[in-house]
Amino acid sequence: MHDVSGQPADPLIAPSYRFGRITLDVRQNLSPWKQAVFVGGSLVVGLAISVGILAMVGISPVALGSELASVLSAESLRSVLVQAAPLVLVGLGASLAFRIGFWNLGIEGQMIFGGIFAAAVSIYEIGPSSTRLLLMGLAAALGGALWVLLVAFLKTRFRVNEIIATLLLNYVAMYFLFHLLYGVWQDSKTAFPQSTPFRPFERLGDVGYGINGGLVIAIAGVLVAGWLLHLSRIGFYTRFISANPRMAKIVGVPVQTMMVGLIAASGACAGLAGFVNIASQEGRLTQSFSSGYVFSGVLIAFLSRNDPIVVAVVGFLIAVLFIAGQTLQVFYQIPFTMVQMIEAIIVIAVASSEFLIRHRVRWIR
Repeated sequence: MHDVSGQPADPLIAPSYRFGRITLDVRQNLSPWKQAVFVGGSLVVGLAISVGILAMVGISPVALGSELASVLSAESLRSVLVQAAPLVLVGLGASLAFRIGFWNLGIEGQMIFGGIFAAAVSIYEIGPSSTRLLLMGLAAALGGALWVLLVAFLKTRFRVNEIIATLLLNYVAMYFLFHLLYGVWQDSKTAFPQSTPFRPFERLGDVGYGINGGLVIAIAGVLVAGWLLHLSRIGFYTRFISANPRMAKIVGVPVQTMMVGLIAASGACAGLAGFVNIASQEGRLTQSFSSGYVFSGVLIAFLSRNDPIVVAVVGFLIAVLFIAGQTLQVFYQIPFTMVQMIEAIIVIAVASSEFLIRHRVRWIR
C-alpha cells in the first residue's frame, strides 16, 4: 500500500487515496457522537429531498407539516402505535442478523411462515383457549426461525449466498401462502383468499392507555435484545465476530453457535411481526399482510445502526411515516409507491453516510 506521495505507507498509519485535488483519508476512529452527526445530517438530506418531491406533486411543506402534526394527535396516536409494533420487530430482526454480517433480506418470508404457524394454531384449535394466544406467538416465532435457519444451512453447507437465498425464499413462502388461502384455508363464507376470522381470545387487544398487546411484545423483544447485546457476554462475542470471525474462532469464541443463535433470533422476530400483524391489525391470515416489510426492516436497521434500543425509536418514526402516507393517499391521492420511494431515498441517504464515517475528504490546493 502506498500513500499519496507514492512512497510505501506505514501500516500503523491510516492510508490515503488521491483523486486529482481530492484526497480521501481512511479514518481509524470516529467518536459515536460524530457518527450520529453524519447519520443525522444524511437523514436530513434524505428528508429534504422527499419534501421537495412531495412539493412537486402539489403537497406544500406547510400542508405536509400539518398532516404530520395531525398524525401525532391523540386520536391518531393509537394507529401509529399499532403500526409501530411489527415495524419494530422487523427492524430488530434485521439488525440482529446484520450485526454478524448475515444479510437477512427474507423478512417477508419469515413473517409469512410466522403468520402461517400462528394461524394453524387457531384453525386447528391447538391448546385451551386460555393459552391459545401464547401458543400462537410461540408458533410464529418458531416458524420464522425455522424458515431463516434453512438459509443458514444452505450458507454453511453449500456456500449459498444468503442474499439470493432469502430473497428467493420470500417467493416460495408467498406462493405457499397463496396455496393455503386459495385452497384448504380459504374462508368458505366469503370465498375470499383469506382464512376464517380469529376468535376474540385469539386477538391482541389493548392492554390500557391505547397501547396494543403487539407493542408490548415488540418492547419486550427490544429490552431482551438490548440486554443481551449491551450487558451480556453475547454482545462482546457479537462485536468480536463482526470485526474478525476467523480470529474469534481461533481464540475460542463459539462462532458457529453465536451465528446460528442470532440468525434464528432474527427469524423469530420477523415471525412474531407476522403474528402481531394478523392478530392485531388483520384479525385473520390474509395474502398481503407482510408486503413491504423487508424494506422497512432494512431501513430501520440502517437508521438505528443495528442498536436494538434505537430500533424502537426509529420504528415509531417509520410508523408515523406510514400513517402519514395513508393520510396523504386519502386526501391528496398520491400512490403508496411514492411512500415506498421516500423510504428508498432515506435508505440511500443514510447508507451514503457510511462513506463519510469511514473517510475524511480533503481538498488539496
